[in-house]
Amino acid sequence: MAEALLSGFINVVVKRLISPEFINLVVGKKLDRKLVDRLRTAILAAEALVADAEQKQFGNDRVRKWLHSLRDALYTADDLLDRLFIKAAIRNKARIRRPHFLDLSARKMVTKIEDVVERIVDLERCKDTLGLREIPTGSSSWRPPSTSLVKGNVFGRDGDQQALIKMLNDNNDHNLSVISIVGMGGVGKTTLAQCLYNNMDLMDGVDLKAWICVFENFDVVETTKNVIRGISSGVCSLESFDLLQQDLKEKLSEKKFFIVLDDVWSEDADKWNSFIVPFQHGRKGSTILLTSREENVGPTVQNYSTYSLKVLSNDYCWSIFADNASFPESNGSSELEGIGRKIVERCDGLPLAAETLGRLLRSEHRVKEWNNILFSDIWEFPAANCKIVPALLISYYHLPAHLKHCFVYCSLFPKDHKLDKDELILLWMAENLLRPPKKGETLEEVGCECFDHLASRLFFKRVQYGDKYFVMHDLMHDLATFLAGDLYYRFSELGEKEEMSILTHHLSYDHSIPKKTCSSSKIESLRTLLYINHRAGFLKAHTMLPCDMLSKNKYLRVLSFGRLDIFPDPIDKLIQLRYLDLSWSNIEVLPQSLCNLCNLQTLKLEGCSKLTMLPNGMYNLVNLRHLDIRGTRLKEMPKGMGKLKQLHTLSYYIVGKSEDNGMEELGGLLNLHGILGIQKLENVVDGNEARSARIIDKKHIDELLLEWSAGDDMVSDAQNQRDILQNLQPHTDLKVLRIKGYKVKTFPDWIGHSSYNNITSVSLESCKNCCVLPSLGQLPSLKSLSIKRFGELKSIGKEFYKNEGHQHSLPITPFPSLEHLEFRNMPCWEEWHLPESKAFPWFKSLRINGCAMLQGDMVNPVLMRIVFSSSNVSKVRKLEIEDLETSDKEMRLDGEQLFTQIFANA
Repeated sequence: MAEALLSGFINVVVKRLISPEFINLVVGKKLDRKLVDRLRTAILAAEALVADAEQKQFGNDRVRKWLHSLRDALYTADDLLDRLFIKAAIRNKARIRRPHFLDLSARKMVTKIEDVVERIVDLERCKDTLGLREIPTGSSSWRPPSTSLVKGNVFGRDGDQQALIKMLNDNNDHNLSVISIVGMGGVGKTTLAQCLYNNMDLMDGVDLKAWICVFENFDVVETTKNVIRGISSGVCSLESFDLLQQDLKEKLSEKKFFIVLDDVWSEDADKWNSFIVPFQHGRKGSTILLTSREENVGPTVQNYSTYSLKVLSNDYCWSIFADNASFPESNGSSELEGIGRKIVERCDGLPLAAETLGRLLRSEHRVKEWNNILFSDIWEFPAANCKIVPALLISYYHLPAHLKHCFVYCSLFPKDHKLDKDELILLWMAENLLRPPKKGETLEEVGCECFDHLASRLFFKRVQYGDKYFVMHDLMHDLATFLAGDLYYRFSELGEKEEMSILTHHLSYDHSIPKKTCSSSKIESLRTLLYINHRAGFLKAHTMLPCDMLSKNKYLRVLSFGRLDIFPDPIDKLIQLRYLDLSWSNIEVLPQSLCNLCNLQTLKLEGCSKLTMLPNGMYNLVNLRHLDIRGTRLKEMPKGMGKLKQLHTLSYYIVGKSEDNGMEELGGLLNLHGILGIQKLENVVDGNEARSARIIDKKHIDELLLEWSAGDDMVSDAQNQRDILQNLQPHTDLKVLRIKGYKVKTFPDWIGHSSYNNITSVSLESCKNCCVLPSLGQLPSLKSLSIKRFGELKSIGKEFYKNEGHQHSLPITPFPSLEHLEFRNMPCWEEWHLPESKAFPWFKSLRINGCAMLQGDMVNPVLMRIVFSSSNVSKVRKLEIEDLETSDKEMRLDGEQLFTQIFANA
């Protein structure tokens, strides 16, 4: 059952008040128990009203302000309690014993908490004036039931209808098929289902059909009754579930049926498995058609398919708008059309919004009124509220409370901003918006689950060119902004035209914040000061913050800047800070005081190209989980990095020459995930020291870079360096391996072993003394291989495809998955031999560059063998070869040239 937005936050505060850690460190020492109990009682009394208030805030500004005031009071309480707990923990760790009555700051805190209690009590007393009462959470729905009748004209869905009809016809050989139409609220799922339900040709041969409105509460017994009523002219007198299922089975047996379940929400597999049993006795071609806002709903059956319904184009939305606005029949003019088309753009492809706003303007002929619709918020119009708001609200309303907070938090970003999934999860973590992890679960995994849940419910849509970037639909963004209220403020969009509210706790900005905006005493309770870089791919702009901004806002949890030149001095006082982003700054030195931020989870220093060292006290950041140092110029790691047991992300580790920043420190970091680079491996003494890094025990590393710095080509102790690489062997779940600067003639046997069946990419670079390539041909998943700057390599032979010393249970085709192959800057390479069996069956592209000794006469037959070994010659996309010995000029073959030459020589 869904919780009200504030319920989740109330739970956080109440759990803190009753937690053993808080009681042991704070209650009786910093806070009187009676005050703690008064605060808890006041919060719980107010909580009883929030479900009712959350529903009534739409159209009732006084209730909305009441909710915002209560949220502000809870924020204040949580900030004060968090700060008290952290200070008590710091003093306890330092074994400082100081009587609390002599602690002036603690006495001030007590006074502030007493004020919060009075505020919450006063707010609870307002319930009668505002008409608020205690109601069960999730007890109502904003949406009226749908029917099977098509209302009005349908625009832009012919292609969707044809695609679904094809899916239905393709399933005619199955006794039961389930098709789910998935899309966000207001996109037209029900309308499309109505069109199919009333399609005479499609229904030809159907014996029974029924239209059932399921809504959010999927009750198996009641839904079964409704199906029986639907196929029996409204008659169903049975109550027993067994009798209901027997009756439904009898009615459906040997019949072809078409059942629509509209507006389905439940993901409960047990309920679905129980419900679906009678439907499996129908005749071939029988179908259950679902409409849902969630991608993971419906029964688990063999013939289950999903159809994702996309938003409409602006042209189709204009047709809907014009049809409902009676344009141009009764109110046509070029001026109104121009405004109307801009209104349609605001609908962002949602037909429900276009229909509702068009109908709102149907009898309105004044330009002023059309402009009011264009420039005002959709929440302000009662006629729009009755359809658009509920359509979006239902999705939000049925989220768990912590997901509601995660969704509303996204209002800090401007419209059309590309949300970085990984970045957003780190921010949610810092703001304590996630549910508590279960045993064995990480915060990051919880954050990923939360994001995926919101994406599956279509709050986010994936950007086409990437896996980690998402955007919010404009009207969903409007909803988040409305629900955020005064507690969230986007300076980048609002600028100076609006005053920030005293209730503001989260602020995002772009280039600078004018002193006028932040000079008042209002801005003292910020939790978030988040820099938004609008220009993706460009460097951040310089940040200009009022000089007292940080000193006044001591409760900050998230702080990010644009491009800084000087490190902000008072930052070490921000003991509640969890997230600090200094990326792309010109900072040369980080002060030791940074290491006082004992609660810091994320430190981002990407692109700080002038930064050459980290402070020596980094080991004090015991809660640090993510350290991004890409693009810095660090010379070595600070001492004691192995104490950072929580570290989840470390861009790279630079091996030092002393014991306290050597490989043993890396060995303590067993929670590392994702990408890990290890640089300056020349500082490793021997194989035993390499083994102390425990690379093979780091089960969550996906990508590993092992790098020796450039130096002399000859190695005095080649066996020693080979032993070092041997003892840096990673676990077999690795996906990407890169080795750079290795200076020994041969590689250890683990490189290329078929047990590494998840490796998709290998890069070997600047291995100048190597004369034999490792046996990479038996890596079953390898798709991309790059060999660069091998100065001594003369021949590639059968050892490249298979190591005869490896005991394979079943030999496989060499390079069975390889698509992209690259050789560059190999000045001594003369010969390239292929194995007797076929190789490279999935080959797509080859690049050879800077290999002047390679015989051109040898290359052509090799190319022909590779291309004709491909499972599908048409997949070969690119062949680029240059600087061969027999070529007087660069030779490039691409597209048709490739096929023309190869087939000519065939």
